[in-house]
Amino acid sequence: MVAMSGGVDSSVAAALLKKGRFLPAGRQVDVIGVFMKFWLPKTGRGYSAESEIRARKVAKILNIPFYIFNFSKEFKKIVVNDFLRKNRRGLTPNPCVLCNKEIKFGLLLQRSLKLDADFVATGHYVRRAGKKLFKAKDENKDQSYFLWRLNQKKIGRVLFPIGDYTRPEVEKMAKKFKFPFAGVKKSQEICFVETNVGDFLKRYLKQKPGNIINARGDILGRHGGLCLYTIGQRKGINLAGGPAFAKATAGKPYYVLDKDLNKNTLIVTRNEKDLGKKELMARGVNWISDNKPKFPLAVKVKIRYRSKSVPAIVKPANKGKIRVIFKRNQRAVTPGQSAVFYKGRELLGGGIIC
Repeated sequence: MVAMSGGVDSSVAAALLKKGRFLPAGRQVDVIGVFMKFWLPKTGRGYSAESEIRARKVAKILNIPFYIFNFSKEFKKIVVNDFLRKNRRGLTPNPCVLCNKEIKFGLLLQRSLKLDADFVATGHYVRRAGKKLFKAKDENKDQSYFLWRLNQKKIGRVLFPIGDYTRPEVEKMAKKFKFPFAGVKKSQEICFVETNVGDFLKRYLKQKPGNIINARGDILGRHGGLCLYTIGQRKGINLAGGPAFAKATAGKPYYVLDKDLNKNTLIVTRNEKDLGKKELMARGVNWISDNKPKFPLAVKVKIRYRSKSVPAIVKPANKGKIRVIFKRNQRAVTPGQSAVFYKGRELLGGGIIC
């Protein structure tokens, strides 16, 4: 079963399997295309009709069966509601991590296996070798960061046909296969957010305005709701107003330093060095291997999808949490985001920053 989103990556993944370019040793593969309907606020039908049409056209070009699985209700309940709950608590969650675990490699995998499929394939940029996952050939497109919550059982049932290719190579293949992607926009980071995260949160969460203060407690202005801000943010901070603001000199911008949910205050700083942290705590830790690591563990860690992997030491902490100590201070460590661990290019696991 190939998860086909109607985009370039998943379409080329299906084509590679169909053409026999990516086969498990000793196996012949019959390919079936599956389009998953997800919840979207605009259409109310839970999916993009245009994406479904493109996926169906690709399946026809490849001459493979094509099915639709409607996961709209499950997606809304599991992924979207979790995103809203965590933002309400002042966190900055990554919904793609949960979607991959519970929907793509959860519900889709379960249903596919019940239909006697041997594997589920996707258009993720990631490499699999045995039951290990590795960064993709294309570092800029690598999506292993989102897959740290998978386990050995699931990894044994998934294929990633485009992990050994760069995005330009994939686009070139899409043209060669004559897929209908001319003028198609690239997908956004959060599929269910139509414009931007702020507008989405304003629509679905009741906002409670409060004070913006500095580390000394001086009131600098008013915020529109704590969930609209994230640690390290620079743009969109409204400081016009407060008594201390009139005395502030022009020059350096302000950055979001912290949030105080009890007092409903947003804490900002003009010194970007204040955003640096030497360590973090993470919960909900998952290790890809069935064998638990030996601590202290030297790793490379990413604290957000677009950040670089940096050296760190991982140590156990209380209540199943782990402590991650960086070699150098890291900017804007953000609660709710994932801390993901690597050894070389191998994905070891991860946890939620708390």
